[in-house]
Amino acid sequence: MTSVLHVAASGSDDGDGTPERPFRAINQAAAVARAGDTVVVHAGEYREWVKPRRGGLSDARRITYRAAEGEHVVIKGSERVTGWRSEGAGVWRADLPNELFGEFNPFAEEIAGDWIVYRESAPRKHLGDVYLNGLSFYEVSSREAVDAPEERKSVVDDWTGVPVLAAAPEQTRHVWFATVNATDTTIWANFGEADPNDELVEINVRRSVFFPENHHIDFITVRGFELCQAASPWTPPTADQPGLIGPNWAKGWIIEDNDIHDAKCSAVSIGKEASTGHNYATERGDKPGYQYQLESVFIAQQLGWDKEHIGSHVIRRNTIHDCGQNGIVGHLGGVFSTIEDNHIYNIATKYEFYGYEIGGIKLHAAIDVTIRHNHIHDCTLGTWLDWQTQGTRISRNVYHHNRRDLFVEVSHGPYLAEHNVFGSAASFESFSQGGAFVNNLFAGTIWLQAVPDRATPYHRPHSTQVAGYAVIWGGDDRWIGNLFLGGAVAEAYGHPLDEKSPPHHGLAGYDGFPASFEEYLERIEAKGPGDHQKFLDVQQPVYTSGNVFLAGARPYAGERDPVVAEGGSVTVVTDGDAVYLKADLPPEFATARVGLVGGRDLPRVRFADADFEEPDGTPAILDRDLTGEIKTESSEYAAGPIAGLGAGATRTRIW
Repeated sequence: MTSVLHVAASGSDDGDGTPERPFRAINQAAAVARAGDTVVVHAGEYREWVKPRRGGLSDARRITYRAAEGEHVVIKGSERVTGWRSEGAGVWRADLPNELFGEFNPFAEEIAGDWIVYRESAPRKHLGDVYLNGLSFYEVSSREAVDAPEERKSVVDDWTGVPVLAAAPEQTRHVWFATVNATDTTIWANFGEADPNDELVEINVRRSVFFPENHHIDFITVRGFELCQAASPWTPPTADQPGLIGPNWAKGWIIEDNDIHDAKCSAVSIGKEASTGHNYATERGDKPGYQYQLESVFIAQQLGWDKEHIGSHVIRRNTIHDCGQNGIVGHLGGVFSTIEDNHIYNIATKYEFYGYEIGGIKLHAAIDVTIRHNHIHDCTLGTWLDWQTQGTRISRNVYHHNRRDLFVEVSHGPYLAEHNVFGSAASFESFSQGGAFVNNLFAGTIWLQAVPDRATPYHRPHSTQVAGYAVIWGGDDRWIGNLFLGGAVAEAYGHPLDEKSPPHHGLAGYDGFPASFEEYLERIEAKGPGDHQKFLDVQQPVYTSGNVFLAGARPYAGERDPVVAEGGSVTVVTDGDAVYLKADLPPEFATARVGLVGGRDLPRVRFADADFEEPDGTPAILDRDLTGEIKTESSEYAAGPIAGLGAGATRTRIW
């Protein structure tokens, strides 16, 4: 027999969960909820870390936590602070007993771990934060910097070295500094003209907002909440990866229709746990993080990392914004998951700290993961897929105004990007092989790199079982029916560019690669007898057809009959909640027509020896364009993500 348990801000610690006697805390309901039960939370503010004790038993017998219909429910990892004392010039001081934080004090915890990067002599940042009416502050390195404008320039973008606050709008120039001793935490903050005792001032207290303490708490649904202000730590792929919300190494969670924001590092985590490695590269210093990450894959397999026990999560229709590191993060734990219809923005744009694990979506081992119809903008990096991107589908997403849109690193495929708008100045960066790109718009640069010094695993199709490992030679990619625009080369990649393989508009970076598998085999055969040595300097084939190159974008030299024309422009613009693609394309664009493309039209991936398939093993179906139009085999369509796009000036709603 299933139950509906009620929680209300007006409830009682002695409540029993009935509508007449609701619980006061969500954790009270979590302590008694069992498979099939629903926890209904009524309007109000709940300051707690919800720790589900049990999970569901199947997709049909899950435990659902939801906001009451039509009611606003916010769960916060922060506490309100009052009793501030003025020290003049807009600076106020609060002295807090450490009992407020318990065993975890964010103001004493550094943002640290594998792949975090601090400039030489730069002060370490902490997991604490201060909020004035919901607006987060910046941490500075000394008490003097709280009230000295010149000292505030110590808050710099670790990517560029440019002072952040000097260029920030006046209302964002709020800063804080804290000291922690054995009994107390003292916080100084500059509130400008505001009186913190008359306004809502909050500070980070809890690490997470909705996150089990134990593993394998399966089949949980979290729906309709505002979830915010958590002191979530730095989440590299070689460490425990707690987020503001997440399943903590489990199966079958659904996180939907929530407003998730102000995670110090990562908001939604579908990542790994500590027993597969926890910052060993930093803690031990004896091996590179790359080696420990490789080891974590095999340790995870020994611990039961497979489809029956881990992954298959659904993250949909959430708004995820204003987080320091990631909107969605995960290594190993996110396999077989779906991420769709989310709006993700303002990720890592405070530039308070820097490292190599930052993105709107940052996944390692995204095996059979679908990233579909998301709107991702104003992030330092829109989506970063790193290691074991296999069976991954990036479909019908809208990217714009990111520093970079999509980065796929040291993966062997097959992975598929189709019907996307990559609208930023740096559209795509590939340190990988084995991809297929069908009917996309690339408004910015394409950057291609081989990685011959890092061998990474590939898997049996639709499985976590490792089939082998290899380094990245580049190539073995398929490009069909894409639209490329020219322009200035983006300079915002965040790391030095390789002068031998610079970014390009279009596919000219593949010049010199074989144009077919037969040509590739001929080059290998011409090397004469031998084994692995004759493969070392032979580039892999590239398969291209039906692509359009405008405004200075250049085709790959091996493509037959590409459409190349002068002129043309595209711009992604927003109007309220709507997003439009404004295009002005030359007459030649109308001559480029592409038929329906499917998995059988895409040559097999070489290293993984795998085809482009749906998760059930059938050939991939690519019959829906960005606007939802269904394509048929009997018709031909425009290049790019919009089937009916034509020459001339057009304005098409894409979100």
